[in-house]
This record gives sequence, C-alpha cells and structure tokens, in this order.
Amino acid sequence: MERITPVDIQHKSFKKALQGYERAEVDQFLDEIIETLEDDAQQRVALESEIADLKERISHFKAMEESLQHTLVLAQRTADEVKASAHKEADLIRQQARMAAEREMAGFNEAISDARREHQHAVEACEKARSELRSLLMTHLALLERADSPAAVSRAGAVAAQLPLAAADTLGEVVTGDTRSDDTGRLTVY
Repeated sequence: MERITPVDIQHKSFKKALQGYERAEVDQFLDEIIETLEDDAQQRVALESEIADLKERISHFKAMEESLQHTLVLAQRTADEVKASAHKEADLIRQQARMAAEREMAGFNEAISDARREHQHAVEACEKARSELRSLLMTHLALLERADSPAAVSRAGAVAAQLPLAAADTLGEVVTGDTRSDDTGRLTVY
C-alpha cells in the first residue's frame, strides 16, 4: 500500500452522488488533515534531523569512550609497570642493605675476634709476668731465708765479688747460694 501524502489529499477529487456528504465540510476536514499531515511531516523531518545529530553525538561519545578506555588500560598498564619496578627497586635496596649489614657484621665479628686474640695475648702476657714475678719473689724469699744463716753470709760475699760493681751494689749482701746467669742475663740463685 502506498503512503498518502498531503499533496495526494489536496488533489483528490470525489464523484458526486445524490445523497453524499456536504462538500464544504469534507473539504474543510480534508484541509485539517492536510495541515496535520504537514505538521507531522515537519515534526518528522525535525525528529529525523535530531536523531541524526544524536547518532553523530553518540558515535563521538563512543569514540571518546574508546579513547578513554584505551587511556585507562594504558594508565593501568603503566601503573602496574611502575608498581613492579618499585617492588624490584625495593627488593634491590633491601638486598643491598642486607649485604651491607652482613659485611658490617663480618667486620664487627672480625674486630671481636681480633679483640679476643689481643685480650688472650694480654692475659697470657699477664700470666707470664705474674709467673715470672712469682718466681722472682720466690727466689728472693729463698735468698732472704738463706741470708739469715752464717754460711750464707760468707757465700754472699764471694758471689758479690764475682758480680760487676753495679750489680753487687744492688744486691748487696742479700745474694747467697749458688748463682748462675742464663741467656736473658738474669741472675738465678740455687
């Protein structure tokens, strides 16, 4: 079926019949129909224009949406890469700090070992000096005990005569018994 346009209605003519409708009323009604159809046609053209404009805007917004989605995806990817890079850098910094701490600890442990060795040497030197001092004191004590006897006094004079003058002055009459000199130059009384 063909669409009827306002022009078709305007040019339409009807046959005359005896008992037909009043011609003026029909013409007036047809004019109203023509006006309504013309208004509808104008509205339709306006709506079609608006639809075309809206479609164009929708396609523009869809393009913008695609661009924004692409940008968001790119931003997300960049953020993930930055985060991964930051994690790697943090791991590297932690590893470097751990290695530096281990080196420092090794240095401290070595310093502790050195200090312990030095302490041990000092303790050994102290013990040696204490032993030598004890030996020297025991020797002097024995000399003093022997010096109290009359035979010791005569021997002390003989020993003093054999020593150099400086040593004899130092020892005086205290030295008694059998004396010998060792490699260190110390005088030992037997």
